[in-house]
Amino acid sequence: MDDANAIEVAGVVPASTLNRIDLSCSDIQQSVSLLKQACLDSGFFYVINHGIRQDLMEEVFVQSRRFFGLPLSEKMKLLRNEKHLGYTPLFDEVLDAGNQIQGDYKEGYYIGAEVPEDDPDAQRSHFGPNLWPSEDILPRWRQTMMKFHSQALNVAKVVARIIALALDLEVDFFDKPEILGKPIPILRLLHYEGLISDPSKGIYGAGAHSDFGFITLLATDDVPGLQICKNKDAKPQAWEYVQPLKGAFIVNLGDMLERWSNCIFRSTLHRVIGNGQARYSIAFFLEPNHDCLVECLPTCMSEENPPKFPPILCQTYLAQRYGDSHADLDVYGKERA
Repeated sequence: MDDANAIEVAGVVPASTLNRIDLSCSDIQQSVSLLKQACLDSGFFYVINHGIRQDLMEEVFVQSRRFFGLPLSEKMKLLRNEKHLGYTPLFDEVLDAGNQIQGDYKEGYYIGAEVPEDDPDAQRSHFGPNLWPSEDILPRWRQTMMKFHSQALNVAKVVARIIALALDLEVDFFDKPEILGKPIPILRLLHYEGLISDPSKGIYGAGAHSDFGFITLLATDDVPGLQICKNKDAKPQAWEYVQPLKGAFIVNLGDMLERWSNCIFRSTLHRVIGNGQARYSIAFFLEPNHDCLVECLPTCMSEENPPKFPPILCQTYLAQRYGDSHADLDVYGKERA
């Protein structure tokens, strides 16, 4: 075991200090300045006073625990489909294949945009009728998740406007119909079993990764576990804990925004280290329209800093990333039969 892993196992990983963006603050320039500093530094920050009531957030956690507490046979009836809607079992996702012995020691549940089966958009990834537990088994579950999904989308759009200003764009740049007219809004419930991670043995709650898309909002319980690495190229990598903050969202930028901004804003490596306690978190991913062309933003390039990436459609990029990190559904053939 090297020195870095010895420190991790001993539990002496330092805590990161993140900026707090107050969405109730009337001084928009202060918010822009704090967000820009965070995006240049770590790509992570807290969002407070976001407008979602604490009782709703707590109810989402209660309902999440109820679902994950069901027998595996019940959960497998809602196994994710080819559009990435539904339940993901333990080890379904491998986020750091080079260092993990299996997959992530977590289970999850994807909830996307709820659209009718006969809607043309229902054939797109993360769109269509969602998979819902029976009301008889989990009463109010669907209503709670849909209410939170809608409100989290609104918060993410507010954050996107501050990001636009921080990139010297018009405040409504990302609100354009071709960008967030029909966004991909993904709510993901997560449950990490009470396992003690051991990086020296390739055992992680979630392997080291950067998020795929635009913006991620994360609500957590009070169990620590999330770690970030501000410099992924450092040898050895230095990890810091992100402490839970009651009622707040931990927000981070995804690879798509790093690509959009020509690497001016950072998508930061992060992972989850289990400490033996069960841990629950609620992630909300805001992605652009499926057909949005992600190409270098006009304020992020110059003769000295030309675009580093070719343009790519959002749906093409996300399909590659989800395909690379999730198990092939054929491995669940018997359960699906």
